[in-house]
Amino acid sequence: MLHSGFWDNQEISQKITQRVANLRDRVADFKELEKDFGDLGALIELGEEEEDEAEAAPVAAEARGNLASFTRKVAGMELEVLLNGPYDRGDAIVSLHAGAGGTEAQDWVEMLVRMYTRWAERHGFKVEVLDLLQGDEAGIKSATIEVAGANAYGYLLPEKGVHRLVRISPFDAAGRRHTSFASVDVLPQVDDNVNVKINQEDLKVDTFRSGGAGGQHVNKTDSAVRITHLPTGIVVTCQNERSQLSNRLTAMKMLKAKLIDIELSKKEAEIAALRENQQGIAWGSQIRSYVFHPYSLVKDHRTGYEAGNISAVMDGEIDHFIAAYLKEKARTVSSGC
Repeated sequence: MLHSGFWDNQEISQKITQRVANLRDRVADFKELEKDFGDLGALIELGEEEEDEAEAAPVAAEARGNLASFTRKVAGMELEVLLNGPYDRGDAIVSLHAGAGGTEAQDWVEMLVRMYTRWAERHGFKVEVLDLLQGDEAGIKSATIEVAGANAYGYLLPEKGVHRLVRISPFDAAGRRHTSFASVDVLPQVDDNVNVKINQEDLKVDTFRSGGAGGQHVNKTDSAVRITHLPTGIVVTCQNERSQLSNRLTAMKMLKAKLIDIELSKKEAEIAALRENQQGIAWGSQIRSYVFHPYSLVKDHRTGYEAGNISAVMDGEIDHFIAAYLKEKARTVSSGC
């Protein structure tokens, strides 16, 4: 950064300064861990010096509490080390779409939106709805939300894929068991400084009136924006703002994110990740199954990690699934597989 001419190229200099800031944050976190470790050692020594067991008991209890806190911090830092992608430390755009299952699948999308919202709240992240299409009878056909917070994209990327639900359908008068599917797509949030070449002649822009559930809060002007990227067929929609200009700017950011996601997928898997080449949202393509009946179990098919408390999972407790995937991915990369 001290090199002559460093600031001449704003794009490169911004990337480097952001990288420096991230590294400084990691070093600061590590130094805090070192301090906590030293304090914990001193506390243990203090307890050992107490000859009276009654006087040592409070010190031991405090040491156990500090050890538990220290262990959680270490586990969190170990997980952060695995977030080494170019966009892992930024915000995320999460899109959900109902698959096979009709109304049941649309209800499943609504349940997943709630799950990710609760997860974000647990981490102190901000959630904003960018686009929402209500189901015909119940639930949600599709939704796009922005999750803003440190490492949001890196943590949510393992959720990308098809999620399968098995339960007794509340929409079936006969009380039969149904299987439903929903797809989850996770994209990095990009700012205006990210250089993505988009030719205006490759874009088809449509405007329409946005509306809320039940026909309420219908906008009186054509403020909602739909942008189609003709070369790839990618379609993005935004209607969360009253202003057409604001919706267009947000939609362009979403388009950039999708184009970047395609490039990342090509590099990672050496295949084109265009939407028409993705797996169908149906049986056999799921990354995770949520079984409500005849037993309670959530299982990730990529890592084999399971959780029996399905209510807790649907309330946003998905960190163990995320951690298992990130660790498995790191082992695969390190082994050269």
